[in-house]
Parts: sequence; C-alpha cells; structure tokens
Amino acid sequence: MKNILKYTLLIFISLNLNNCSIYDDGGGVTVTGESKTYTLVSVDDPNIFGTARFIENTNGSAIVELELIGTPSGGLHPAHIHFNTAAEGGDIAVTLGTVDGTTGFSSVIVSQLDNGTAITYDELLQFDGYINVHLSASDLGTLVAQGDIGENELTGEAKVYELDSVDDPMISGTATFQERVNGEALATLDLENTTDGAMHPAHIHANTAAEGGDIVFTFNSVNGTTGLSQTNVDTITYAEVLTIDGYINVHLSASDLGTLVAQGDIGQNELTGESKVYALSAVDVPSISGTATFFERVNGEALAVLDLLNTVDGEMHPAHIHAGSVATAPGAILFTFNSVNGTTGVSKTNVAVLDDDTAFGYDDVLTVDGYINVHLSAGDLATLVAQGDIGINE
Repeated sequence: MKNILKYTLLIFISLNLNNCSIYDDGGGVTVTGESKTYTLVSVDDPNIFGTARFIENTNGSAIVELELIGTPSGGLHPAHIHFNTAAEGGDIAVTLGTVDGTTGFSSVIVSQLDNGTAITYDELLQFDGYINVHLSASDLGTLVAQGDIGENELTGEAKVYELDSVDDPMISGTATFQERVNGEALATLDLENTTDGAMHPAHIHANTAAEGGDIVFTFNSVNGTTGLSQTNVDTITYAEVLTIDGYINVHLSASDLGTLVAQGDIGQNELTGESKVYALSAVDVPSISGTATFFERVNGEALAVLDLLNTVDGEMHPAHIHAGSVATAPGAILFTFNSVNGTTGVSKTNVAVLDDDTAFGYDDVLTVDGYINVHLSAGDLATLVAQGDIGINE
C-alpha cells in the first residue's frame, strides 16, 4: 500500500508539472513545451522522494524543477547534478536550486556547468550524471533524494537472479540488473541476514558456479549493515548480462574469499525451473543412498546435483553416468561428475558434454540409455555406495 501511494503521488506531481511552468524570466526566455521528468528516489529518509523536471527554453537553456514529497517544513535542501552514476559517485557538475522543505519545490535555469562550460537542454538529456538532494548545507553527507539522469536513466527493463546460501545457510538474496538508456546496467545485490559492519566482496565469474572460473567483473562490496550493494556495470552491457556464461559469488570478507555467503548462476546459466530427480539406492554400503537431480539451464545444459545421506566426513566419492542399465551393468563410462564430498554428501557438476565431447544437455539426460554409479573412492571403484537408473531406464 505504501508503494502504491508513493507512485500515485509521483504521477500527481508529474501531471501538475505538465500543466504549469509557462515561464518567462523577464528577459524573453520562454519555454518551448519540451520537457523530461526523472524520478528521485528516497535515500536516508524513506518518506522523502519526488521528481526532477527538465524544461527546454527557447534559447536552448533548461529550467530544472525539483519537486519532493515528505520534506520537513522550514528545511532547506541543497541540490546538485553530479558527474557519473549515483552508484559510482562523482564531483558536482551543476549547482541546482535549494529545495524549500515547506513547499518541497525548487526551480533554477541551467545554461552552463559550474566550471563555465556551456550546456543545453538537449545535452542535459544525454548527460552522464545524477542528482543528489542533501539534508542541508551543513550536512551534505545525508541524502534525502537521488536519481540518475541523462544517459544513466533506467529504461524500466530489469532482470532478477537468485543468490542462494552457501557456507552460511541464513544468508541469501537476489541480484537485480536494471537497464540504462546508454545500454549499461545498475546492479543491485540485496542479501538477507548479513552482519552489521561486515563488508562482503562480490564478483561475476566466468563459467557456471559448478565449474568455477576467473573474475569477469567486480561489484561494490555488499554492506553487511544494509545487505545492499549498488554498482554501475559498464564493462558488460545489460544485454550481455542476460546471455553471459557466468555466475556471481559473494564472499565473507576481503581476507576470506574462500568462504562464500551467497552464489548464483546468471545469464545463459540461469536455471529455468525445470528439473528431474532420480533415486540413487544403496549398494555395498546399506546406510548410504540419495538422489541425482538435473536442473535445466537457459542454454539447454544442466546442473547435476548428487545428494547422498550418511556419507563419511573427509571421503570423496567418484561418480559417473554409465551406458546401459543397472541390470546390464557394467557399462562404459559416458560422463564423469565432480566427486561427492563425504562431508556434505553433495556433488554439483555442469552437464554440457559427455567425456568424449559429444554434446549432452538436459534433454539428453531425460532420454539417455544410462545409469549412475557412485563409488567408494578413487582407489576402490569396485565398491559402490549408491546406484540408480536414469533416462529411458528409469
């Protein structure tokens, strides 16, 4: 309900602004009728938000009108256009009018940057910048509203990826990529149950999480107090994010990158929601059994998760897909999984090709003439801890 009210008020502001501003400064400067409105979102006070409206003048300059809701009566809120995106931060480019807290309004004519460089209305609409509205002249560090403008404006297109728990089962969240007008993206990592004061480095890595890979892109660290990180993604475009062969890791700290607090496949490696579970029955060790689950990826490959109960800490159990069925075993090895970790009972493997490099994806798993063997150890492949038919042999 609160969000509905907020957007209703923003629409009301926009409609009112579109019906006013027949502006004449006494020197013959009048408006052309062209205007552009940007959203200013809450920052340090969730109750303050509004709009910035750029209005074209006949001489090419612009009127910049700021309209905020929720400002305290009597307050004076300095405002500026800064260089870069809000996620990056940047120096002041243009000093705007001071918002009157009583009315929530300010208006100023802009024809040049603070350094004297001329700028037109059209150039402002292409500007690499953002607006900050501050609490007061003596407290510029506290922001009451903020919004990207020009080429950094968000188009409304967005993609959300899940970030699952890894080493801490309490921490999970999402990674949201929002498209900018210039094709770049705003990335927002939002985690639950992070620790106050902690800072969690985060990256996009190449390949799938099951495979591992080098760092492709570095996010601003997730602030444990808020659980948030916002980063401008400029070396990878928004469109490329949707198709990248990659995954996200969020680490415990800069000094402990080996401990992961959250992780998720993105781009072409995203899971579609389709999956198939096969039973793995006990064989030579009656206490060990489990499942093999194959999850479909957007690119048609699969994530294979072997999950066994009652495995022994420290043991590593090789596993394979073999040709034929359990009844006709032994069969040749078709595919090698990452070994099952006895401490966790889990193995995760990306399934894209067979061991002979023949393409082998999710759909192929469902129709393969095969079965799975999980072995006691690399030195004792003859002892089987779990086994199950898959594909057409299920």
